[in-house]
Formats: sequence, C-alpha cells, structure tokens
Amino acid sequence: MPVVNRVADLHADITAWRRDMHEHPELMYEVHRTAGLVAEKLKEFGCDEVITGMGRTGVVGLIKGKKPAVAGQDVRTLGLRADMDALPLEEITGVPYSSKNKGAMHACGHDGHTAMLLGAARYLAETRNFAGEVAVIFQPAEEGGAGAKAMIDDGLMDRFRIDQVYGMHNAPGLGLGKFAIRPGAYMASMDELTIDIEGLGGHAARPHKSIDSVLVGSQLVLALQSVVSRSVDPLEAAVLSICMFHAGSAPNVIPQTASLEGTVRTLKPRVRDLVEKRMNEVCEGIAVTTGAKIKLDYRRGYPVLVNHAAQTDIAARVAAEVAGDSNVETSPPPMMGAEDFAYMLEAKPGAFIFIGNGDSAGLHHPAYNFNDEAILYGTSYWIRLVETQLAA
Repeated sequence: MPVVNRVADLHADITAWRRDMHEHPELMYEVHRTAGLVAEKLKEFGCDEVITGMGRTGVVGLIKGKKPAVAGQDVRTLGLRADMDALPLEEITGVPYSSKNKGAMHACGHDGHTAMLLGAARYLAETRNFAGEVAVIFQPAEEGGAGAKAMIDDGLMDRFRIDQVYGMHNAPGLGLGKFAIRPGAYMASMDELTIDIEGLGGHAARPHKSIDSVLVGSQLVLALQSVVSRSVDPLEAAVLSICMFHAGSAPNVIPQTASLEGTVRTLKPRVRDLVEKRMNEVCEGIAVTTGAKIKLDYRRGYPVLVNHAAQTDIAARVAAEVAGDSNVETSPPPMMGAEDFAYMLEAKPGAFIFIGNGDSAGLHHPAYNFNDEAILYGTSYWIRLVETQLAA
C-alpha cells in the first residue's frame, strides 16, 4: 500500500502547521506555544483525552479505536512519539517562514516530526479503523534535556498502559521517500565531561617556578585520545572529543587554572564503563607526573538507543508498505549521535526509524530545513503502523 490518499489531502494543512512551528521555535522545556498549539489541535480532532503538562510541558493525546482491544491481543495501546523543541542557533535558510525568535531555530526537524504526528492523529481520530488505543506523545527537551525521561518519570507508560512505543527522525542525505532502520544498538550513548586543572600560576619568564595548567591540559588532550585508540577494542565503537579548552587571561602569565570539556559516545555499556575508568586513570597519572590537581567530572547522559528486534521488523515491513521494499534500508551502520528516545525503548519494546529528508543541509546546521514532501511518507507510516499493529 503506498502513501495514504487522505494524507495527500491533508498535506497542505500539515505543511502549514509545520511552517508555523518553524517560524516560532522554542527551546528545551520552554515549548509553551508549541505545546499549546498541539493540545488545541488534538482537542479539535476529537481525541478522547488530551493531557498537558506531562514531563513539565509534554502533551499526550489518547485516541480509541472503533473496537476495544480483544482478549489475547498482543498490543492494546500503541505509543507514537514526536519531539517539539528547537535548537539555540541563528537561522540562515532565508525561507519566508524563517524563525522569528532570535537565537532559536528548528535545525533538527522537530517541527516536521510534530506536524507529521499531528497529521496522523487527525486521520486516526477521524477513521478509528483499529482495535485498542493510540497514545500520540509530543515531547519537550530532546536536545539535551532528557524530556523523554521526564515524561516517563511523570507516569507516561503506566498512565496510558503503553505496550509498545515507536519514534521517527528525519535524515538529511537519505533520499526522499526512503526509510532506514536496524535492530539492536542504533544510536550511541552520550556522556559529558569537565576536567578542572589547578596548577601554580606565575610569570611566563619563569616557568620553572610554576605548574603550567595549559601544558597539563595539553597533555590531557593528547593522552585521552589513547583511551579510544589503545584501550578500546578496534572492532568496538567509541568517540572521545575534547571540544572546549579554557585557560589564561594574559599573554605573559602562566595561568593557575584551566578546564576542558567534551563528550564521550559509545554503543555498548561495557565500553562506556571502560572509557570512564580509563579516563580517571589517565587524569590521576598526569596529576602525579605534573604535580597539578586534576578533577574529572564525568556525567552520564542519554543511554544507547537499542531497537527491539520484533518491533524493528514490524516497523520495516510497514515502511515497505508505504515506500516499497527497495526504499527501506534494514542494515545501515549505527550512528554515534545520541537520542533520548533511548529512554522510552528502555521502558517498553519498540523501534526508532529514520525517514529521508533528501539532499538538505545537515542536522544542527543553520541552513537546515525540514523537507515538507517527507510529510506524505512519515504521516502515512504512522497511520499504517497503527492499523497494522492494532488491526480491527
């Protein structure tokens, strides 16, 4: 079955919602306008329940099928999730609906994700051609705020008795009308680190009377790269990036302190543990050899996103119904980016799929824009997933 005909009829409306959200981006948990728009639309569509304020600013709409779930039915309530928040970037797309909020833009396509799920909610509330219930989940703070975890902690899965949960993200570089998904680890965990160094400041002409925090920091930057290259199995994946180095305020003063900041990304818990352990050991060793005080603050963030095998197979088959077998890639390589839908997949079985955005600027780039033609495929995917998993 190709794109749902009714979705083609709704395309102009869904595009208008998307562009309105693009014009008014909001960050992290402060998605008040967006959440308000979502809640208003869900009520207008006739959802059986519309709950706001879940996970601070999340919205959930509950849609009941024409028939209740029957005894023995594997899935009674299906959760579908979209993210609502934007990024702290200044937009340079030049489109007529460019961001009106200085320092914020939808540079990751969450406007498109929200609009597609709204389109699916409208269709499902109209037709209700399924047995059971659907929870359409609109989440804040995916971009570093762990909004998925906040909604789970607020009772998302238990309150709506969600049995399986699915997510979707657009992918620049993947052709329009194409999907990509794989079972198992698909996206990396993401941890943040700060290293504070205290040496002994002094005059630049008398370095022997100082403990140079810049030199200590430089040694750390180089030594930490050996953690991945010499401690992690070459057949495993790990990325350790030092992205910030702060020290000094004058060209003739050896600074007393310095700080480094960065991230660690891995695809397996044991590799994650190993990298953290070795980083502590490297910091301790350099502290001994230089005489500096070194403090590593290692903060665990999003876990590895792991697709469940059975649900991945279901998602791939549904995507193939919409786009055709040749347009669904089922063995793409894992990605070292992170995604907080991982928390939802830890809580319930499900799968995360990518949908093609065509030849666009990359995610998190100020020239990025969601491709409105992808709406046809993404909205149809949501609809067919529900009608397949909750067959009436």
